[in-house]
Amino acid sequence: MEERERANEEEGVVWNRETVPRVLEIVSTRLPQRDLISLLLVSPWIHRTLTSHPSLWLVLDFREMNNAGNRLVSTLSQLRYKHVKQISLEFAQDIEDKHFDIIKSKCSDSLQNLESLNLNGCQKISDRGVEAITSICPNLKVFSIYWNVRVTDTGIEHLVNNCKHIVDLNLSGCKNISDKSLQLIADNYQHLECLNLTRCIKLTDGGLCKIFVKCSSLHSLNLYAVSSFTDEAYKKISLLTELKFLDLCGAQNLTDHGLSCIAKCNNLVSLNLTWCVRVTDEGVIPLAECCTSLEFLSLFGIVGVTDKCLEALSKFCSSTITTLDVNGCIGIKRRSREELLQLFPHLRCFKVHS
Repeated sequence: MEERERANEEEGVVWNRETVPRVLEIVSTRLPQRDLISLLLVSPWIHRTLTSHPSLWLVLDFREMNNAGNRLVSTLSQLRYKHVKQISLEFAQDIEDKHFDIIKSKCSDSLQNLESLNLNGCQKISDRGVEAITSICPNLKVFSIYWNVRVTDTGIEHLVNNCKHIVDLNLSGCKNISDKSLQLIADNYQHLECLNLTRCIKLTDGGLCKIFVKCSSLHSLNLYAVSSFTDEAYKKISLLTELKFLDLCGAQNLTDHGLSCIAKCNNLVSLNLTWCVRVTDEGVIPLAECCTSLEFLSLFGIVGVTDKCLEALSKFCSSTITTLDVNGCIGIKRRSREELLQLFPHLRCFKVHS
């Protein structure tokens, strides 16, 4: 009896020390970071097993957390995060320049492999914070700082000087950057693939043209709610031969001539022309003829287009378009779901804007 109990006890020890940690090692690769951290508290064996695998500690997610600045400093001081590749502070609270200063001073080695940094909504971060954090992230590839009015051209200058490998850059809502920033980006990031300039209201045609001329690898360009650009800039957009996604919502100065230039980007898959009020059939028809891979197209609110443009789109893009928004296009009479499906049999989404 005692031998059986002893055997059972030994099996239990083996189970706890070996089997459970191995199973959790496999399962933990699919768990959110917060659950993974909770597992560390279950037992010393599990703690030891999980912390011995660097691949489990490559992501830090502080999205919407309170006291995020102090949490980040504390976390990066732990040895298991010395190879972290991705940090998200999106809409995190209590993150300021001073926290990045501390990290630069005490934890700089932990960010040498960082590839992605999300500072969206971190409105207390200024040019000083951008300088501090980017100076210790030499391998950064993705940088996002949406909705920040403290960052200026000086912050972008720090970024391009410190991080030479950026391919995805989100400056949406950074209303205090100017054409100088676009010049810096064009000169330093000629392999840039994704650029978001939503609501960057100080930009002009001259700055955008610099991007078109030098950043020919762009796949995605978001110019949502930037109404200042005119056809003078769009004339050169055909240089972006690999462009697939283009958002021009609210481009009030875009005319049919400018749209005919955009049509030369014949690899376009997604195009948002919502509230491009000067566009007519004369611009959309060349677009249909050239961009035969279109899957997403919004013409929402454009009163100058008619059924003629739909016929052209159906002729050249009926096999690819799955999203088409023509709500508010009072010149288009065949707008019912049934009529649109006759023209575009693969259509799945009929409304992009509400």
